[in-house]
Amino acid sequence: MEKILDRFLRYVAVDTQSDEESESQPSAAKELNLLKMLRDELCTFGVEATLDEWGYVMATIPSNIDREVPAVGFIAHVDTAPDASGADIKPQIIPDYNGADVPLNGVPGLLLKVEEFPELLAHKGETLVTTDGTTLLGADDKAGVAEIMDTVQYIVTHPEFRHGEIKIGFTPDEEIGRGVVKFDVEKFGADYAYTMDGGDVGELEFENFNAASASVRIQGSNVHPGYAKGKMRNALHIAQEFDALLPVSQRPEYTQDYEGFFHLISLKGTVEEAQFSYIIRDHDRAKFEQKKRVIARCAEFINARYGEGTATVTVKDQYYNMREQVEPHYHVVEKAVKAMEMAGVKPRIQPIRGGTDGANLSFRGLPCPNIFAGGLNFHGKFEWVTVENMEKAAAVIRNLITLYAE
Repeated sequence: MEKILDRFLRYVAVDTQSDEESESQPSAAKELNLLKMLRDELCTFGVEATLDEWGYVMATIPSNIDREVPAVGFIAHVDTAPDASGADIKPQIIPDYNGADVPLNGVPGLLLKVEEFPELLAHKGETLVTTDGTTLLGADDKAGVAEIMDTVQYIVTHPEFRHGEIKIGFTPDEEIGRGVVKFDVEKFGADYAYTMDGGDVGELEFENFNAASASVRIQGSNVHPGYAKGKMRNALHIAQEFDALLPVSQRPEYTQDYEGFFHLISLKGTVEEAQFSYIIRDHDRAKFEQKKRVIARCAEFINARYGEGTATVTVKDQYYNMREQVEPHYHVVEKAVKAMEMAGVKPRIQPIRGGTDGANLSFRGLPCPNIFAGGLNFHGKFEWVTVENMEKAAAVIRNLITLYAE
């Protein structure tokens, strides 16, 4: 049997960074390299698995119980975030972590500091896996992938393990908000499911942000700067003015818990034209709608000041808070709590300050809370995970299967 660490290291060695500029699905062809690998590994285990044209791997492990029990699914995404390189990852493995700062040896002088990331201290004595400082690690969400595959390996090598029908799903493009756009819930066939895509051990989430994107275009007017008085409208300055209209206190760096935000994520342009974009987030649907109205009013103000057509805003909803879809099936949360307790893990139910594929799946009729995968500091060079976290997550999956079988 392959150890979960070895499996995880195999998966992070495959570059699967998604591409937010691409219109195809999967957004990057290289995502298919790992998806094909997973399909083939499932088939090698004797599990019926398919990979469709959209990049979805789906597999079924038939029930070995002679009565009807709910079909439960487990889902993870294979892509890594565009925020940092996912190529040529060189993980550092630190057995029996001693609680000290960790040098990230790919960048001289760069440290994973306990002062900045005190969560490390809760994992003294464990086997820590970090980046070398030049890339992200890919625990988001290849830790989840490894945990699900470790469970499949356990089931096929332990025929005495009692279980109902189990559904496995691996998806592309979660990091760019398109993870389950074409996911066929009916074909997947689960009654309930869980995404293995959370953070530190014990995290359990069934409510997330309502989310939208806002793209802003500023049309300026460029003339020779020596003769610009009363004529030039510098799009870059107007863009700065637009951003200054939004409340500073509602930026991500000043918010926590249930507080929403406006997050400026890109800005490019010239005197003639500027383009920039935001993501808008709030757990409360009414406050979320209000934030979208604020963005629209900013454009109205700019147009009143500089002329109609100066500012153009396009707002697109991305996903909604799954809580309203999961609460009517609250037993899926209760089972996850019990499964964690059975694994010696203290559950921590908290809102996701982000989103998961489970949010969109929940709105399409598949209640799908999110369970910890064990990693922290996702999307950057300070990402890390411990082997023990992954092992506990795999144990939670097995416990959930047992609870549904009962």
